[in-house]
Amino acid sequence: MPSGPPPRFATTGLRRRSLIGEFNKLRLSLGRFLVLGLEFQLAGDVLRTAVAASFTEIGQMAAIAAIRTILNFFLTREIEQERAEIERDQKELCSGPQPADFRPPRVAGV
Repeated sequence: MPSGPPPRFATTGLRRRSLIGEFNKLRLSLGRFLVLGLEFQLAGDVLRTAVAASFTEIGQMAAIAAIRTILNFFLTREIEQERAEIERDQKELCSGPQPADFRPPRVAGV
């Protein structure tokens, strides 16, 4: 049984809420695979149309190419935003309050 991103993606999401960081990493991995798949499909359509080109097929291929390009753009943008958010969360987690930043509360009259 393959243990690639889709099965791990589903099982991680269903196990525990404490694994949300791992879940997001797997979402990013799945998104990258989707982007790669869209690019290969587009290349295949271009090659198929180049071999047997009629104006109807060229028009259909252009419409499909436009839709896939738009999907690819938005998917890539979402992946970049999610990656930046994960990195920001990790930095915030690692740069919590340091002992030097601690100042005890002032007590009046002391």
